[in-house]
Amino acid sequence: MRVLIKIGSNLIQTQDGDIDLSFLSKLAREIKTIKRDGGEVLLVSSGAVLCGAKKLGIKEKPKQLVLKQALAGVGQAYLMHVYDVVFSNYGLIPAQVLLTSDVFKEKAKFYNSKNSIEEMLKLGVVPVINENDTVAVSELVFGDNDFLAVHTAFMMDAELLVFLSTAGGLRDHEDKIVSYIEDVDKAFSFIKSISSEFGTGGMFSKLFATKLALSLGMHVIITGKEDSLLDIIHLKTSGTYFKPSPKPLKHRKKVIAMMEEPKGIIYIDEGAYRALKEGKSLLPAGIVKVEGMFGKGDTVSIYLQDGYLVGKGKVNFSSNELLRVLRKKGEEVKDILKTTKEEAVHRDNLVIF
Repeated sequence: MRVLIKIGSNLIQTQDGDIDLSFLSKLAREIKTIKRDGGEVLLVSSGAVLCGAKKLGIKEKPKQLVLKQALAGVGQAYLMHVYDVVFSNYGLIPAQVLLTSDVFKEKAKFYNSKNSIEEMLKLGVVPVINENDTVAVSELVFGDNDFLAVHTAFMMDAELLVFLSTAGGLRDHEDKIVSYIEDVDKAFSFIKSISSEFGTGGMFSKLFATKLALSLGMHVIITGKEDSLLDIIHLKTSGTYFKPSPKPLKHRKKVIAMMEEPKGIIYIDEGAYRALKEGKSLLPAGIVKVEGMFGKGDTVSIYLQDGYLVGKGKVNFSSNELLRVLRKKGEEVKDILKTTKEEAVHRDNLVIF
C-alpha cells in the first residue's frame, strides 16, 4: 500500500515546546517496518515556520507574511536536519521536496514532480514534502498543508491519506472520538472553529480536505500521533476512519477537481445544491452571485451562500453573461443570451465534492 501521512506543526513539538524526538523516532521505526513489508510512505510535514521561530527564539505565531517566509527559510533547514538525524538512526533516507501551487496547475511541472518523487520511492527514499513557503507570493497558497497533502496524494496515486492531529480524530459534541464516518457532510456538524498554535488548519480544514480525498477514491484516517501506523495501514485506528466514495470521480473530473485553476466563483442556493448532489447540471436559476472575471470554458469554484465549498466546474457562459441571467430559467436564458444552451455548468463538466 502507498500511504501519505500529513504531520501538523504542533505534532513536531512537545507540550513544553521542544522538538518531539520520541514521536519522530516512533514514526521512523514504523515506516521502516512498513517499507520492509513492501509498503511505500510519503510525508507531508508542516513545521518549518515553527522550527524557524524556535531557532530564533520567537515565542508567538508570526502574522506578517514576510516574517513567515523568513522563518520558513530558517526552519526548513532545521526541520530537515531533525528528520535526517532521527531517520538515519533507523536506516532511512529522507529527501526534501518543496512544492508550490503551480505544480498542480501546469501539466509539465505536475508530471516532472511526480516522476521525481516516484524515482525517490524506487530508491527507497522517504520523501518529506512541504510547501515552499519562502517564495510563496500569497500566504499559504494551499490554505494549509492539509490541502497540499490531498493534492500530493492525488499526484502520487496514494491509496490511503492519514492526517495526524493533536485532536486524535474527529470528536463529537461530548468530546468523544467518532470512530467511523460514512457521510462526511454530516461530520461538519461536530466542528468547532479552533486552529492550532503554529498551524493554520484545524479540524475544519481537515474535513474539507478529507471530503475532496474521498471523492477521489482514497481511504482517509484522522488520528493522533500515539496511534500505530502498523495498524493504520490495515485501516485500523484509534482515531476516525472515513470511507471513500463508492463512485469516485473519473479521470477527467479528477483533473478538473485537482489541476484546473478556478478563474472565478459562483454562489448557489440550497435548491441548486440539492439538484447537483442528485447528478443534475447547474442552471442559472440556482445562481445567486458571481465573483471574478471568467470566459466560456473556464473553471470556477462553486460555493453555497454561507461560503461552503461544494465543487468546481467548467462554465458554458462568461461571467458577464451569467450576470445577465442570474435566477433566470431555461427559455429566458436562451432568449437573453441567444444560445441553445441553458446550463451554466453541464453535469459532464461538474465536480461535486
